[in-house]
Amino acid sequence: MTAVDDRPLTAVEPADVRGRVAELHQIRAQALAGLSEKATQAQHAKGKLTARERIELLVDPGSFQEVEQLRRHRATGFGLETKKPFTDGVITGWGAVEGRTVFVYAHDFRIFGGALGEAHATKIHKIMDMAIAAGAPLVSLNDGAGARIQEGVSALAGYGGIFQRNTKASGVIPQISVMLGPCAGGAAYSPALTDFVFMVRETSQMFITGPDVVKAVTGEEITQNGLGADVHAETSGLCHFTYDDEVTCTAEVRYLLSLLPQNNHENPPRVESSDPDDRRSDVLLDLVPADGNRPYDMTKVIEEIVDDGEYVEVHERWARNIICALARLDGQVVGIMANQPQSLAGVLDIEASEKTARFIQMCDAFNIPIVTFLDVPGFLPGVDQEHGGIIRHGAKLLYAYCNATVPRISLILRKAYGGAYIVMDSQSIGADLTYAWPTNEIAVMGAEVAANVIFRRQIADAEYPEAMRARMVKEYKSELMHPYYAAERGLVDDVIDPVETREILIRSLAMLHTKHADLPSRKHGNQPQ
Repeated sequence: MTAVDDRPLTAVEPADVRGRVAELHQIRAQALAGLSEKATQAQHAKGKLTARERIELLVDPGSFQEVEQLRRHRATGFGLETKKPFTDGVITGWGAVEGRTVFVYAHDFRIFGGALGEAHATKIHKIMDMAIAAGAPLVSLNDGAGARIQEGVSALAGYGGIFQRNTKASGVIPQISVMLGPCAGGAAYSPALTDFVFMVRETSQMFITGPDVVKAVTGEEITQNGLGADVHAETSGLCHFTYDDEVTCTAEVRYLLSLLPQNNHENPPRVESSDPDDRRSDVLLDLVPADGNRPYDMTKVIEEIVDDGEYVEVHERWARNIICALARLDGQVVGIMANQPQSLAGVLDIEASEKTARFIQMCDAFNIPIVTFLDVPGFLPGVDQEHGGIIRHGAKLLYAYCNATVPRISLILRKAYGGAYIVMDSQSIGADLTYAWPTNEIAVMGAEVAANVIFRRQIADAEYPEAMRARMVKEYKSELMHPYYAAERGLVDDVIDPVETREILIRSLAMLHTKHADLPSRKHGNQPQ
């Protein structure tokens, strides 16, 4: 028996069962080895691991069960009939991550550059169907050159099947895309349909039209890495997490999976926490200045409240004026949304609205309670924001909160002004519990702006306008913005001591654990786009 790629599986007729088993092991060894040692060396020379090495990093040792390892394409023409390697350039199967089932497919760049053909696509379709049926997460390890041009429109149809299954699985099982090489053309839409996208710097890129096409059509020059991890993490908002190497990236994928449920019918895994649930956080009294014009780092507040100060920030480098993070409180996974006063004073803008709306929808789909920390002076004003559709994008955030049925708790630390306060999970849009610190300022707008509007005539007619303005600002604050104004009117459930925040949140989440809320019977809502 020779080891050429196009030999038939029955080239040798074994004399007995042992002979057939020996043949099987020989075939499997060839499939496991890949196309050639030269192709493996070329992959390593680019600083990239092979598809099988990546799977070994992702799943628990010895847990991977491959599916359709011996699959080969049936295409002819352009020399394909003489090149029929096993796996057809994609490795599919399931394994375990910390003992829980996870389905995986990994493009093998050594075979046809990881390009997708009919057989290749069929394998992916099958493993996606299996993941949906089994109710387990799906991780794709992407490193492919797009559609296999030699197979024509059949390859394109294969992408359609992937997109349809991505959509079917959305909100049903967690879907994670890990970009470890190029992802070009229509192939880039599949990661965009998934819940989380990881990218490795320098080696991964995503684009609809590559540098050559961009230059030919528009005259603009851009490199491959100009469409890589940092761009999608900071500018386009497509990438949720970026790392410098594949080993670190894969370890973080494993950690993220530990925070997610297997499917939408389960809760995220709960762990025993060594951090006392009644731990007081006296540091909080010094972290947040009472002066609403002084910035502070909201991440320090989050670290003080959550278990062991650990959290995973999603989209950390995009829309930095809002924080979206997964953490634990008394071992229970929660989704945290928080304004970041260190960036744009924590205002809501187009990108912050999109980022938060998407994160809320993910939390709601996978039974993750939502905790919102408010310190928001309003929506970002400006012609660019208005022309860019801040109303439409802000409505996405509003819709996401209103539509969420998981436990929802909001905490007002300082500013909560105008429409931004209402949108950020106020009691009026369905928050289950709303708390506030004594430093809260809940109002239609800031006192200075409000005084200028309400007392405009008195200020203009005064002998000393600035003194009159200061007096009116003080009067407005004392009448409408004192810390207990909203509590007196039932708009917050309690004004709490900041040092007790962790204990109160944990107690509240425990009460809401059995919350049940139904949405109206409908096919689906028509959310703002």
